[in-house]
Amino acid sequence: MQGEVNANNRNFTNLPAGDGTRWLPVTQPGVRVGELPDGRMRINLGPSHPATHGILENHLILNGETIESVDIHTGYVHRCFEKLGEHYGYNQFLVCTDRMNYVSTPMNNIGWILAVESMMGITAPPKALVVRMIISELSRIIDHIICLGILGVDLGAFASFLYMFHKREDIYQILEKMTGARLTNTFCRVGGLEKDIYPQFVEDVKKFLKTFPKVLNETDTLLTKSRIFYDRTRGVGKISGERALAYGFTGPNLRAAGVDYDVRVSSPYMYYDQVDFDVPIGEDGGVYDRYLVRLEEMRQSLRIIGQLVNNIPEGAYHADLPHAYLPPKHKVYTSMEDLIYHFKIIMHGIEVPTGEHYFSTEAANGELGFTIVSRGKKSPWRVHVRRPCFWYYQAFPEMVTGGLLADAIANMSSMNVIAGELDC
Repeated sequence: MQGEVNANNRNFTNLPAGDGTRWLPVTQPGVRVGELPDGRMRINLGPSHPATHGILENHLILNGETIESVDIHTGYVHRCFEKLGEHYGYNQFLVCTDRMNYVSTPMNNIGWILAVESMMGITAPPKALVVRMIISELSRIIDHIICLGILGVDLGAFASFLYMFHKREDIYQILEKMTGARLTNTFCRVGGLEKDIYPQFVEDVKKFLKTFPKVLNETDTLLTKSRIFYDRTRGVGKISGERALAYGFTGPNLRAAGVDYDVRVSSPYMYYDQVDFDVPIGEDGGVYDRYLVRLEEMRQSLRIIGQLVNNIPEGAYHADLPHAYLPPKHKVYTSMEDLIYHFKIIMHGIEVPTGEHYFSTEAANGELGFTIVSRGKKSPWRVHVRRPCFWYYQAFPEMVTGGLLADAIANMSSMNVIAGELDC
């Protein structure tokens, strides 16, 4: 068979390969992947490639090992979360925020709940806020472990990956005991937490605080001063603070470029203005500086957690909001008033005041913001998510053009692009 065929809605071209035949996807109808007439190569870096971590598609033109141009494509995991948010109730939408940045799920949930609570003019009890902060910083550590561990693997440093993922599992054990789930936790509710902390929560967190610094220092020793790692990352994928701001960078990738911006400091929420921590800043915005910033941020997260874990307040883990927070099941069975509240929340949902509101938090990869437009119904009229990965992935072509193909792999890993945040 000659020419092009359609298989699963993808165009493929029959190209001779030695004594056999191979089928290669084409980037545009009639354009073949492979060698161009002038000797350059057109290749697909992803979506089916270990270094693209699933579903990131990049069309590259190579001149030898040098990248001459890049065309990025998003949309492979488009799940219409923003549109779903306009049909779900405010607590129900947590199943969507769970799946945006699925590496540090609780931070998405907390950001959404804080946006709704801010719009309703309510504040969760101190105990709920402190626990949310502890879980947020544990989630930040998980996210940075993923980023730095995978960066090491993509550059051949497998040992650091194993060291760090062992401790990542300890955090997942805490989350599983707390929420009953590992990845998609859904443990927040408007007004507080879904349930109280389990009896050994403080003990488990303290144990992690005691054991993780050793692993962090081992990773520092393995990578930071490794000549191979240094040569593969220093000065690679550089971006200036001005260009980073122009693209909409936030989070560690922006701070690595020398811009001192952290939502926890510039617009404090919960109790971040009452804890001591430093915001690490880089210089050239390259792979090595992004690595150093995230490494130090994990130490600062440990510092924040240490100030909180011994001071978790006593008392309720949710506010007294019978019109928004489901009553305990035993009260529903025994109290007519609680039965009525339960019925109204289940059938009519939580009614948020009419208006438009934006609220942002400092997620692991940067500023995570939620815009909510309410018309007083049980579901938002409009929802928009400012997901940090979507903005800085757009800079990928500029950061890798003119560099080597191997450097593009290191650059992508250090950016920590979470595909679930690209397409909401």
